[in-house]
Amino acid sequence: MKRNANVFIGMIISAVLVLTGCVDQSGQGALKADADDLKIVATSPAVADIMARLDIDLIGVPESTLSQIPPRYDDVTRIGLAMNPDIEVIKTMNPDYVVGPAALQSDLEPKLKAAGLKGVFINLESVEGLYKSVDELGELFGKQKEAQEMTDEFSSFYYEYSKVNKEKKSPTVLVLMGLPGSYVVATGKSYVGSLVRLAGGSNVYENEEKNFITVNTEELQSKDPDIIVRAAHAMPEDVVEMFHEEFKTNDIWKHFRAVQAGTVYDLPYGQFGMSAKFNFPEALKTLQPMIYGGE
Repeated sequence: MKRNANVFIGMIISAVLVLTGCVDQSGQGALKADADDLKIVATSPAVADIMARLDIDLIGVPESTLSQIPPRYDDVTRIGLAMNPDIEVIKTMNPDYVVGPAALQSDLEPKLKAAGLKGVFINLESVEGLYKSVDELGELFGKQKEAQEMTDEFSSFYYEYSKVNKEKKSPTVLVLMGLPGSYVVATGKSYVGSLVRLAGGSNVYENEEKNFITVNTEELQSKDPDIIVRAAHAMPEDVVEMFHEEFKTNDIWKHFRAVQAGTVYDLPYGQFGMSAKFNFPEALKTLQPMIYGGE
């Protein structure tokens, strides 16, 4: 079974190769090095979690009130919020690498270049991307053994999990990602979209080019999804309140089959954020009864 599981996960990762991995901004490609000899900064909690699991020390980690930084970094310098790290603080630390999520690369990369810092950006926009990034960071920092162990765990988990919904009809799902006062559609290229796919649902915007798109409610209604799930980009309590108000006051929602059937669900922020995390099995367990009605 282990050989079959490894082949299975290899196929999954290969299928999303172009969307995953890490990018070294030095222009020299990924430079292999021993992590024990390097000074490394992680700019997001998700990245810090990966580095902890790879047994890599860090000299800088972000501040966070919604996500837990691994305890091994309790005494490490804080570099500001993940969305806006303090480049001046990072520069004074003279790191060899600054590792962050690819979703923030367009904003962070120019700032790092201007400060003469080397950035590595990893794709955390899907579960598949998470494990491809684990592989590449393991290769870059001499932690291949740790990376392989993590990938094997995912192989075994998903090989078994995929059997659960194998014979079931895949319901259509609309995924909304909210901020206080606004929301967008999460496509199959987003993390939440990847969880819906792994759980057996069919995202009505699976094959879009971008992770998130803006779509008017009339077009959303034309998709007529079986299920609507709503996630939060930040400030989850405010977003839940916003969604409830939107669905209550905007009359068009009452025409959606999902609303009429009561198959509209708010996803817990801790499991369904913007970046892929290692608690995805719990997220899939949360999704399962939403998508298949507790089957």
